[in-house]
Amino acid sequence: MSVNGNINAWLNAEDPESITAPLISGQRSTPNSTSQVALVGANVCPVESLDYEILENEFFKQDWRSRGKMQVFQYIFMKWILCFLVGLIVGLIGFCNNLAVENIAGIKFVITSNMMLKRRFLLAFIVFFFSNLALTLFASMITSFVAPVAAGSGIPEVKAYLNGVDAPGIFSLRTLFVKIVGSVSAVSSSLLIGKAGPMVHTGACVASLLSQGGSKKYGLTWKWLRYFKNDRDRRDLVTCGSAAGIAASFRSPVGGVLFAFEEMASWWRSALLWRAFFTTAVIAIVLRALIDVCLSGKCGLFGTGGLIMFDVYSESVSYHIADVPAVLLLGFVGGILGSLYNSLLTKVLRIYNLINERGIIYKILIACTISIFTSCLLFGLPWLASCRPCPADAAEACPTIGRSGNFKKFQCPPDHYNDLASLIFNTNDDAIRNLFSKNTDSEFHFSSIIIFFVTCFFLSIFSYGVVAPAGLFVPVIVTGASYGRFVGMLVGSHSNLNHGLYAVLGAASLLGGTMRMTVSLCVIILELTNNLLLLPLIMVVLLVSKTTADAFNDNIYDLIMKAKGLPYLEAHVEPYMRQLTVADVVTGPLQLFYGIEKVGNIVHVLRTTGHNGFPVIDEPPLSESPVLFGIVLRAHLIELLKKKAFVSTPVPTSTDSFKQFSSEDFAKRGSGNGDKIEDIKLNEEEMEMFIDLHPFTNASPYTVVETMSLAKALILFREVGLRHLLVIPKISTRSPVVGILTRHDFMPEHILSLNPMLVNSRWKRLRFRLAPLAKLF
Repeated sequence: MSVNGNINAWLNAEDPESITAPLISGQRSTPNSTSQVALVGANVCPVESLDYEILENEFFKQDWRSRGKMQVFQYIFMKWILCFLVGLIVGLIGFCNNLAVENIAGIKFVITSNMMLKRRFLLAFIVFFFSNLALTLFASMITSFVAPVAAGSGIPEVKAYLNGVDAPGIFSLRTLFVKIVGSVSAVSSSLLIGKAGPMVHTGACVASLLSQGGSKKYGLTWKWLRYFKNDRDRRDLVTCGSAAGIAASFRSPVGGVLFAFEEMASWWRSALLWRAFFTTAVIAIVLRALIDVCLSGKCGLFGTGGLIMFDVYSESVSYHIADVPAVLLLGFVGGILGSLYNSLLTKVLRIYNLINERGIIYKILIACTISIFTSCLLFGLPWLASCRPCPADAAEACPTIGRSGNFKKFQCPPDHYNDLASLIFNTNDDAIRNLFSKNTDSEFHFSSIIIFFVTCFFLSIFSYGVVAPAGLFVPVIVTGASYGRFVGMLVGSHSNLNHGLYAVLGAASLLGGTMRMTVSLCVIILELTNNLLLLPLIMVVLLVSKTTADAFNDNIYDLIMKAKGLPYLEAHVEPYMRQLTVADVVTGPLQLFYGIEKVGNIVHVLRTTGHNGFPVIDEPPLSESPVLFGIVLRAHLIELLKKKAFVSTPVPTSTDSFKQFSSEDFAKRGSGNGDKIEDIKLNEEEMEMFIDLHPFTNASPYTVVETMSLAKALILFREVGLRHLLVIPKISTRSPVVGILTRHDFMPEHILSLNPMLVNSRWKRLRFRLAPLAKLF
């Protein structure tokens, strides 16, 4: 995979040694001063920053002054309409995903079970083996050839996008297609992966595509969506889309909103909270209506309207102070297991990526190998478990004949069941239902639970790295539930809680240990299990597991983002940043333009640099002394050159120049590529003409003095959502601007490369000691 070093990415980053490359990539691309790459999905791609700041130039002000009350109302009304459409579409996709998985996997298990009833075990294994292999092969092939960025859960990429990182193709139509179809195929193939992560990415894709207002490339555009063609509004809608993904996955509308707030979004405000809540409310209504249809038996093997609802409600649930020590220990060990899970997963991803770099064939071979290994384990391990007689007071048919149930017959004689097969030879959702089920304390043996836990723990780690849409939520819930069930069996009669409730607490502890969320996970689990009586215990478990795991490493999504090389800006600052000023990290030389600039100079700078923003200064006679006028974007310069808004003499132009432009000319492009300077053709006469940049320059950019601490500058940069932060001199000098700070300049790798003395200093050591504690404040 070669990376084009000339692609425009990070601006004013002239130090070639400070390039941030993906940590899980063994490939070393040629150093380039204007390019930064990251592993997006399964491919190495160049990444850029997003323009969340409102560019207040004269053209922008003129455009807004021309809008009447009706257009302002239309803008606000369309925000709510788009949220409704996101909720409706994501709800339908979530329902269809579950419907497809349950039916495809269900048919596979029904056929296999019927063959085993006839004692044709070898033929049953062959059908199970090749159906899983075919589904995995299909998912890996469409991901590798159609949309490699659709690999994985997509949550790290969406989280980085909401932080201001733009990667090519993450929200394209083909990515959406592969995310839906590939997720259905991969989950149906019995790989130990989930569909919640891909649903978050799917919701973000739907939101981004709707906010683009169609496609100019294919002649499909909607003028009534023209106001949303900017990164700021698109970011808000993508946030609603990520909340919709969780809501559609777990039928958890409130949990989805809190997930977007706690884990995904870097910027939040009350207006966005209302729209996200409205979006998830639409999903809840859509899913409820569709499940009512399934209750009438019109959804095939979809069941009786489950849709990942694990009802463990019990009126007799009661617990006392004597139950708390066991619960605390469960949370503590769950935090350790979660941090171990994160550490092993990142190491496995590094190994996978070294193999993936050899080519697409190797990516597909890894997926097929994992599928073969999984099929052998799922079919072979139940043979190690002994058959158990059916309980006399069983609440359902025993043994289970068909797709799901607590009492899988597998190879057992009549009136007996295989408890390990009830867990492992099943879909992930049905396995969770069996583990969470109440009044089943005697249905599973110690050895079966241990085998299932170890298998899920390691199999989910090795399955996540395959080149296919894959989530982590459901595998972690399955693994944690088996761990909690085992703890419940150890405690036995010494506790008032049944084993199913311990399974819920175990799932919460491992989720807290891996993903490090508290409020959102607590609400998601409560909405999943429909049991408010467990609220205090779930809160305690999540707090203990998160605090324990934070002492070892970061949450799984942050670790994956760092390993992929995505330049995510943390909410907290590193201690050593308070010892540096912005002047210590600004690199040069600085490229700038005059307010009235020669066309040839603009073309030369755009062709020889990859910078995306340029300071604009005025000098006499336009001003008494050199003064900073503002900043102009590369995309706007290319548009001016494209429209040939030239004048023959270097004099300011009048507002009549606005007539040849519309707001759509300067709107942010969607997922497609924008215009390039190489596409602009100018003759020698035009190269000698001039452009008045004043009307199109952001005259009120954010600026900081060169003596400001780097920590304060980072807080400003992140909280406002900037792409460029101009640095001005403290004392008046010949140049009114010192340099530009971009996201790249705040990356620890860049800072430490410019200040190597920090590597062995006490601040460097304190950084690792205080990092877990800093997240608590």
